[in-house]
Amino acid sequence: MNTVPRRFDHTGMEILADAECLRLLSTVPIGRLVFTKGGLPAIRLVNFLVDGDAVIFATTDGDKYRAAERGDVVAFEADEIDADRHLGWTVTAAGHLSAIDTDEAELLRRALPLHPWAPNHDHHLIRLGIESLEGRRLVAWGSRPAALRGQHG
Repeated sequence: MNTVPRRFDHTGMEILADAECLRLLSTVPIGRLVFTKGGLPAIRLVNFLVDGDAVIFATTDGDKYRAAERGDVVAFEADEIDADRHLGWTVTAAGHLSAIDTDEAELLRRALPLHPWAPNHDHHLIRLGIESLEGRRLVAWGSRPAALRGQHG
């Protein structure tokens, strides 16, 4: 079995490959969309699905949908943390938002199990086309490179 060597940053966090980032994203239901509202950063929780190299989520006629109509560059982050064991991961994706047209949205609704959590009846699907993907994992102390285990801070 040919395994890729694990890579670590200067803090001892494992640097994740894109495929692992996408896999991890698909294991959690909630993420944070970071977009611009009135010239300032805004962050909204969204439930989402990974579809290939894109993140899909539903929204109503609001700030997120207007950002998608404009094709804004946004960031998206999801993570999972085990505070008791000091383990976890975080993945950040960046790219352009786009509104999914009605015909494609109907096909996606049938193919993907994406259901908005908010009680809105009229919603749109929007896509974040991932152009940049970065992930880090906090691994068990003994799994970190020996050179980093002795460092503090």
